[in-house]
Amino acid sequence: QVQLVESGGGLVQAGGSLRLSCAASGRTFSSYGLGWFRQAPGKEREFVSAISWSGGSTHYADSVKGRFTISRDNAKNTVYLQMNSLKPEDTAVYYCAAKDLLGSYYRGSDYGYWGQGTQVTVSS
Repeated sequence: QVQLVESGGGLVQAGGSLRLSCAASGRTFSSYGLGWFRQAPGKEREFVSAISWSGGSTHYADSVKGRFTISRDNAKNTVYLQMNSLKPEDTAVYYCAAKDLLGSYYRGSDYGYWGQGTQVTVSS
């Protein structure tokens, strides 16, 4: 099993930056792919970014390509999401999630473990 706790959210002006962290506990953390999803009020949960179990491949939603960077440090059992050039439409609760080697990086239902989320608010 894996337990995930997000941190690093907050209030930032448009054009600013934040770095989200997701700390994990549990055995064999490096065997899981890690993803970030977000959900704004009244909207469906959407995929943001993901990284493979080895860190050898990364994936991004079109809306964040060129602005966000995902990384992981298996020695620290932590995955990061560096968010630059933030826009008001990035405002949402951000969740990290873990999946095994089965399923799609892009589909939230394929992730077996979820954190509680961290709020990101981007003001104009």
